[in-house]
Amino acid sequence: MGEIAGRRVAVLIPCYNEAATIAGVVRGFREALPGASIHVYDNNSTDGTALQAMLAGAHVERERRQGKGHVVRRMFADIDADIYVMADGDGTYAPEEAEQLIQALLSERADMAVGTRGGVRQDAGRKGHALGNRIFNAIYGFLFGPGFTDIFSGYRAFSRRFVKSFPAVSGGFEIETEMSVHAARLKLPIVELELPYGRRVEGSVSKLSTFRDGARILWMFAMLAKETRPFAMFGLFSATSLIASVAFMLPVLFEYFETGLVSRLPTWILSMSLLMMGFLLFTAGLILDSLARARTEQLHLHYVSLAETREPRRTAEFPRAVPKPRSADAA
Repeated sequence: MGEIAGRRVAVLIPCYNEAATIAGVVRGFREALPGASIHVYDNNSTDGTALQAMLAGAHVERERRQGKGHVVRRMFADIDADIYVMADGDGTYAPEEAEQLIQALLSERADMAVGTRGGVRQDAGRKGHALGNRIFNAIYGFLFGPGFTDIFSGYRAFSRRFVKSFPAVSGGFEIETEMSVHAARLKLPIVELELPYGRRVEGSVSKLSTFRDGARILWMFAMLAKETRPFAMFGLFSATSLIASVAFMLPVLFEYFETGLVSRLPTWILSMSLLMMGFLLFTAGLILDSLARARTEQLHLHYVSLAETREPRRTAEFPRAVPKPRSADAA
């Protein structure tokens, strides 16, 4: 494992059919971070990606389960380092910017530094993707709160504590969303840094499916909202059910008070069913919210138990960040 400023740095590159660009990406990171180790995880490529990466000097491993999420989970489990830099193998992220990500991570004492893609909101590389990025980032902000402006960026630096406490469950491109929610859930310190974002070179094709992966990301939003904010989610369903119950109930009640009869018995039964469903959803939300809080506490205890592997040396290139004095109110 290579060392930079006394810290072991690992560059992690998930790849699927990136033979046209992976060699240049590996060489770029070797020049930008000469003390780091470069790990390329090939995800069933058929175009010689693994060979090109090995010839460029990377450590190459294979992950047979298809999907970026499976690759990231394997990388995080296999590699032990103090600082992790993750980038795509398509050449759209500049390796020379990795030092800025690491400096931001250290100077801000953060657990994740995100290299937001400059100009991606205007041009995401494919028609409609810029609009999709804005919509998905807006949905994320509504569900999980502010803190990220580019949740789909694949250029990130992590602390060891983040990597070893991250319970990756997604299998595809929604893995970046899961990372962002994990940081927000545990209220981890994060920092964003806008970096240049390039276009793919000729011969390199995007693996992102607009509608299929968009639907999977929306489904991941729903699942993560259920897991992290169950009371808000079930409370919304409960309120909808109760409002519908009242809407069906009132005409029947008005008729009963005027005539003493209930001529629309099926409507009354439907309104009572919706009323009971609303109360059940409300109760389920309360119970699941308590369980979600308990799981969050366990995740946080595991996170704080992961101490740094060793004390880094001080150097001019990557100065050790000194915590600022905090007032009694801030403490």
